[in-house]
Amino acid sequence: MEELLAALADPARWRLVTLLAERPRPVGVLAELAGARQPQTTKHLQTLERAGVVTSQRTGQRRVYALRPGPLRDLAATLGRLAADAEHNSTTFERYGVSLGAERLAADAPGWADGRSFRFQRSLTEAPELVWRHLTDAALLAGWWTPDDLLVSELVFEAHPGGRIVQEYRDADDSEVVGRAEGAVDVAHPHDRLAYHLSPLLPGGGLAFTAHVELTLRRTGAGTELDVDYRVTDSTTDSADFIAGIEIGFGQSLDKLARSLTRSPQ
Repeated sequence: MEELLAALADPARWRLVTLLAERPRPVGVLAELAGARQPQTTKHLQTLERAGVVTSQRTGQRRVYALRPGPLRDLAATLGRLAADAEHNSTTFERYGVSLGAERLAADAPGWADGRSFRFQRSLTEAPELVWRHLTDAALLAGWWTPDDLLVSELVFEAHPGGRIVQEYRDADDSEVVGRAEGAVDVAHPHDRLAYHLSPLLPGGGLAFTAHVELTLRRTGAGTELDVDYRVTDSTTDSADFIAGIEIGFGQSLDKLARSLTRSPQ
């Protein structure tokens, strides 16, 4: 793909591609139509042929070139996927921006977001036993609980009532801690129900808010239905940025969980 993109990036070669899209043509005709010398045109066509976008055959004293549609279709499909991903991410980014502005305006007094709740649901193809391991094993949690662009620096999850929870992460170059949350497990019924509370900390060490999270696993013929209730208490006026990102951020983490499960040994 890189060689194809490099070949098409040259304006002179792109002109030859557009001419060949109309019909196969010999080198001399292409050079005349492109307003270029024939040796120079030949070199461009050889570059395009090495990249796989054109093919050629000799007919008498002439070499005729034709465009190969397959590589262009593949490139178009790749660009289409990139555009679709960018559109989705742009929409998500815009949603976060709108939410961020609204929450900053609403955060006018302690307790401003108390009682706010979020519901998440995922249909997973793996059994509850494997899902439970990914929810409670710190080594597996590290694979989906932290954003992709951050590094886990400390992760503790003691999967029993009263067990300690610590989640700390650093920026990509590991230079400084950019997030930390502390809490404890409230309920741990293996393969069935998990509840915990977790408080993200502000840069100065103070509490931003407390998240009360309850996860219910239900076995199905296809795998596991995972239901998540997420409720906010103890919200401070400095917690707006955190709370604005809950719906999108936790949802993306659950999507990462689903992907981690598909790659995990049964």
